[in-house]
Amino acid sequence: MTVIDIPGSKSVTARALFLAAAAHGTTTLLRPLRSDDSEGFAEGLKALGYAVRQEPDAWHIEGRPAGPGRTEADVYCRDGATTARFLPALAAAGHGTFRFDASPQMRRRPLGPLTTALAELGAELTHGDREGHHPLTVTARGIRGGALRLDAGQSSQYLTALLLLGPLTAEGLAVTVTDLVSEPYVEITLAMMRSFGAEITRTEEADGARTYTVAPTGYRATRYAVEPDASTASYFFAAAALHPAAAAAAAVTVPGLGTGALQGDLAFTGVLRRMGADVTTTAEGTTVRSTGTLRGLTVNMRDISDTMPTLAALAPFADGPVRIEDVANTRVKECDRLDACAENLRRLGVSVATGPDWIEIRPGVPAGPAEIATRGDHRIVMSFAVTALRTPGITFDDPGCVRKTFPDFHAAFDAFRRTL
Repeated sequence: MTVIDIPGSKSVTARALFLAAAAHGTTTLLRPLRSDDSEGFAEGLKALGYAVRQEPDAWHIEGRPAGPGRTEADVYCRDGATTARFLPALAAAGHGTFRFDASPQMRRRPLGPLTTALAELGAELTHGDREGHHPLTVTARGIRGGALRLDAGQSSQYLTALLLLGPLTAEGLAVTVTDLVSEPYVEITLAMMRSFGAEITRTEEADGARTYTVAPTGYRATRYAVEPDASTASYFFAAAALHPAAAAAAAVTVPGLGTGALQGDLAFTGVLRRMGADVTTTAEGTTVRSTGTLRGLTVNMRDISDTMPTLAALAPFADGPVRIEDVANTRVKECDRLDACAENLRRLGVSVATGPDWIEIRPGVPAGPAEIATRGDHRIVMSFAVTALRTPGITFDDPGCVRKTFPDFHAAFDAFRRTL
């Protein structure tokens, strides 16, 4: 059995940085993720006038409940969706003019539902190019609060940004959500907000919508430990499940992702269990062990869509078709992930069918050599690294894009491969 130390969660790190910046006092984050995305978020906070001191395993953030320390700033969000969506909401709570821009990849990704909501709450927003996309200028005069309706069917990050903003408003915030994807990420947000002193209630509406009501409590600084990234762990769990024989060596344990974990993507291990892997989750961590069998299945991955490419890359080795449904939102991630998975599996000689929100992969041993078209997407690289365990000759056209969330991925995964 191999024990893997997975870096801190990208999602948890981003939320913790927002909460720390907005809190009364100085917050210490333990074992935050160090990657291009999280470094970009921290640099964005610094540009806005927040004091951030970074040590190897701890970051210290001096909170500013009144908003950014500067009245004018330029923020470059790099490729980070959390940076590009959360920081404009944080800036809206302050006073000043704040300009945001991002990489060409992030400029293509939508912001519309969030910026529309911020405008309804009183922020003045101007798009520099396409409506609903970066670049974006926020002219902020504080947020009074109030009630609004939101469609979060493209991304749960729209709702998360507004929820995080809620305690900073003068009168509180009530957000009624008419559609919501990746709901477990919202649960992460709520749990973390409560750890920083927020008060949130949720009610179900008669029409099927859901309303989140956030009190104007502000936040309290704290000492917060960032748990390992469950999405990153999925590649190691899948690799263990892929081992062709049941053996002691064909197992991996990830400490820190146990029964109390916040991240919904740990539910990917339940998919592996349905396929035949042996999965054990305790308070201390999760272990996945190969049984020498991988069964086909049909699975709805709406709530864990970041692990859709992991399953797609594993799917050809199953004994029957693997059909993944309700993942339309993966088409508006760093790339069109559904299409990217289909293209690369076909490059490997695997039979694939797709629809607007589904992909079906038929059994068939992938054949190399082949170059994976990564489209600059870290998750495409890391997912097809799993396929490469059983397919000699796989290369990547942009292997370095893993720096977004796991700069040392290739070295860590190669070391892990040698233990199997």
